Amino acid sequence: MKKLLLGNAAVAQGAYEAGVRFVSSYPGTPSTEITEIIATYPEDEVYCEWAPNEKVAAEAVIGAAIAGGRAMTCCKHVGLNVMADPVFTDSYIGVNGGAVFCVADDPGMHSSQNEQDSRHYAKASKIPMLEPSDSLECKEFTRMAFDLSEQYDTPVFVRLSTRVSHSQSLVEIGERKEIPLKDYKKDIPKNVMMPAMAIKRHVVVEERTDKLIKFAEDTPLNKIENNGSKIGVITNGISYEYSREALGDKVNYFKLGLVWPLPVNSLKEFAEKCDEVYVIEELDPFIEEHCRAIGIKVHGKECFTLLGEYTPAMIKKAVLGEDSAEFTGINEEIPARPPVLCPGCPHRGTFYVLSKLGLTVSGDIGCYTLGAVAPLSSVDTTICMGASISASHGMAKVRGKEFNSKLVSVIGDSTFMHSGITGLSDIVYNKGANTVIILDNSITGMTGHQDNPTTGKTIRGEATKQVDLIKLCKALGIEHVTVADPFDVKNFEAVVKEETARDEVSVIIAQRPCALLKTVKYTGHCEISDKCRKCKMCMKLGCPAISVDKNGNVSIDVTQCNGCGLCIGVCPFGAIEKKD
Repeated sequence: MKKLLLGNAAVAQGAYEAGVRFVSSYPGTPSTEITEIIATYPEDEVYCEWAPNEKVAAEAVIGAAIAGGRAMTCCKHVGLNVMADPVFTDSYIGVNGGAVFCVADDPGMHSSQNEQDSRHYAKASKIPMLEPSDSLECKEFTRMAFDLSEQYDTPVFVRLSTRVSHSQSLVEIGERKEIPLKDYKKDIPKNVMMPAMAIKRHVVVEERTDKLIKFAEDTPLNKIENNGSKIGVITNGISYEYSREALGDKVNYFKLGLVWPLPVNSLKEFAEKCDEVYVIEELDPFIEEHCRAIGIKVHGKECFTLLGEYTPAMIKKAVLGEDSAEFTGINEEIPARPPVLCPGCPHRGTFYVLSKLGLTVSGDIGCYTLGAVAPLSSVDTTICMGASISASHGMAKVRGKEFNSKLVSVIGDSTFMHSGITGLSDIVYNKGANTVIILDNSITGMTGHQDNPTTGKTIRGEATKQVDLIKLCKALGIEHVTVADPFDVKNFEAVVKEETARDEVSVIIAQRPCALLKTVKYTGHCEISDKCRKCKMCMKLGCPAISVDKNGNVSIDVTQCNGCGLCIGVCPFGAIEKKD
């Protein structure tokens, strides 16, 4: 049976067919759907969970593999940074049951704070990496990754990109292969990475790498397409699909499905049959540098770019010198559509108050990063998950007490569990006086409403222990923990003023659920009455439902307004009314 599947769904299917028993991940676009789909498979066949962060997920997967079960974790490229510590050590340990680390890069930064090429991690950690170019290969490569993992006693990377993860193609659906648990035996020299053991395991890693390099020469993961051309293209992943669309059969292809380790002899033989060779790869010149290092003369980044995604038109121009339209153009001027917090978003009230008070805001990763966008323009910094708290500690220590009274951190409930707790303990331990605002919207919002330790539900929706943020903060030594509704603007403003004035660390839990949750039942819509004096205070909220025309008349679009009522509390003249 064939199905049209997203690349992510195909990875899930491949893992399922390969007999995966344990999957632990933290959601991160563009990888999130893999774990969500695995959670739909029978629980008695696959155990699946959301972990607090990627490092925890990787460690759990490594433990499951040591215990003899096939295991997998999935993350986005910046999530791999978080899990790098256990991943590098697992390269030395190896596996018992197969272990697969699936990482999805994001060329073009559709939902990320940087562009990062995860192939460097494969080379640095000496872990083999497979890269599919369509959904069929997503399934097959994932299935093969588990076999390779056990054959070579190594974890295996499967690398995706946004376009592969979120594009669809036909996939042949197979049956699940039940893989018995491998026997577990106590093996201190292999599994305990103290220096004396690690020195010996490094020898094993280098021997394994030599074997994998030989495997790379003739593996079916790499494919050569000889079209009788004098132009050769060496490519991988989604770049292969773009190249096929742009160049067709006018060139020969060396398609790399195993992107580390890379072959040597077969690449040289391919290049010798061509007058010109192009390396077409998004992001860094990873394959290009390898080719140059082994003596192959290639055209690479001087013809393309280090920035963003490629297009067929770009490739056609660079290789064949032929122009083609990127897309069918529209003559009409299209208005800009910047990202914006949803109507009814609980974060809007928080950032309205912080902006009004003129505070310096150390921001974090989540929907609330949009607090930096006009007209709220509130967030000063965004670095990485959890950095809002740690960075504000450094800011306060450098600039002193007066600056600290105008400084707050904002962090979501899921991000706080991910990597904010340690930063908060750092402030307490080192006698800081920062104010931290935990934006508790009862869900992991940015990646599409995944549960986390603060929601009281597992990935399968089962009830579980719920982290009490108040007790947790108090356990860290924080005396002043206040819960406030950010839609009660006057009270929330008073709370922020009170807590930032303290000469000790304090926490505000801004508690209101995401407006898109099924349990949130806003009704009716808001309207502007004849009391409006065109002061435009409501426009400072940045709500997409509220607009002003060229004559200064304010209106509320009933098709976008969900009746949350935040604007009612902001209007100084009572000119906004709720209509059911």
